[in-house]
Amino acid sequence: MSDQTTSTPSIRDLETRINHLDKRIRDIGDPITPAEVIQLRQFKRDRQELLRLCAHPSPADRVYLARHAGRPGVVDYVDHLFTDFFEQRGDRLFREDPSIYGGITMFDGHPVTVLGTRKGKNLQENLACHFGMPCPEGYRKARRIMLQAEKFKRPIITFIDTAGAYPGREAEENGQGEAIARNLAAMSHLHVPVIAVFTGEGGSGGALALGVANRVIMLENAIYSILSPEGFASILWKDPSRSDEACSVMKLTAQDLYHLKVADEIVKEPLGGAHRDPDAVYHALRRAIRENLKALSHLSGTELANRRMAKFRAYGVVDAKNLKNIES
Repeated sequence: MSDQTTSTPSIRDLETRINHLDKRIRDIGDPITPAEVIQLRQFKRDRQELLRLCAHPSPADRVYLARHAGRPGVVDYVDHLFTDFFEQRGDRLFREDPSIYGGITMFDGHPVTVLGTRKGKNLQENLACHFGMPCPEGYRKARRIMLQAEKFKRPIITFIDTAGAYPGREAEENGQGEAIARNLAAMSHLHVPVIAVFTGEGGSGGALALGVANRVIMLENAIYSILSPEGFASILWKDPSRSDEACSVMKLTAQDLYHLKVADEIVKEPLGGAHRDPDAVYHALRRAIRENLKALSHLSGTELANRRMAKFRAYGVVDAKNLKNIES
């Protein structure tokens, strides 16, 4: 890693420092001592530096922002972008998995099906949802809901924010790989429009299980990769501490994936991340979904399936001009 990379503070480091100083400053009473004046000046400098970094985040900064606990989740998007949501639960085979949230809803007065990975808003919800890592029954529920959407000709919109499928022993014993594979096969042949929105992390097959779409939309600080940067660094260099370096090598940011033609559109976020101004994100994403649904609405079911298959078969095929832009 270059000296510049190691000497430049990250957004995560500065946010930690600012939060620490902010707590100390709130405890300051009158009169302010010279030492407390120094703290206030440092606080102001750190805030200015944070804004500067947020304007030009590194890949490692974007990974941090993609994982930020304050980012809106699938429940927030359903509440703000859709109306008359009716949740559907259970896979009709085993049990309910709360890490997959989905159902029937209305968008601009038209019925659609919405699905997404749910992480939860507090520790209790985090544990119930396996921190957004679905089990086989979650993917089976998603497949059931998607096939129902096809039966009734409803477009499908998925919201993806997951580190990957749940890696526990029970999940493997219950057919994790098979459940994901069936989702991939089912989504490949759907005869309704499918839009995938990456709102945070998009990790491995756990994300791809909801990501086989006609259009892939990514928020500006969302990521999409075969595994986590920590896992990449551990496998390639036997050193998980080099995860920041891995973020640059893996080409996992929305900007990289747009150049690689994996992502079709990037939705801009407020300075500092989606959690800074969720309403602005909802407004921009509503427009993006509306425009993409309109563009797909004139295609027949066969055309939708064929174009979706062609899109994924073209992954990895990059022309020389795009490759030069990515490497630069």
